[in-house]
Amino acid sequence: MANRVRAVARYIRISPYKARLVCNLVKGMRAEEALDVLRFTPKKAARYVAKLIRSAMANAENNYGLSPADLYVVDIRADDGPRYKRVRFAARGRVRPILKRTTHLTVVLEERVSE
Repeated sequence: MANRVRAVARYIRISPYKARLVCNLVKGMRAEEALDVLRFTPKKAARYVAKLIRSAMANAENNYGLSPADLYVVDIRADDGPRYKRVRFAARGRVRPILKRTTHLTVVLEERVSE
């Protein structure tokens, strides 16, 4: 079995739907290639996903001695986090809810030796 490395970022202030759009771009790519794609992706979530992939690559290199050139994005998820509940005042003394969504990002990298 190949070595797998994981990194998690929690409570990120972006909606999971928007983060999933970016996650689907890089799923299955080489880690270094994914960073190149994210560098030119004009979405807020691209910064968070790139930072998380760099963190997982550093974990692989420092904790397991794996080469960053051999790492692939096997799994990347954007799950729901807790929602900050706020209100907006409406007419006639009523209020409307505002849900500020958060995201838990998880990335799993796997070593595949290129031949």
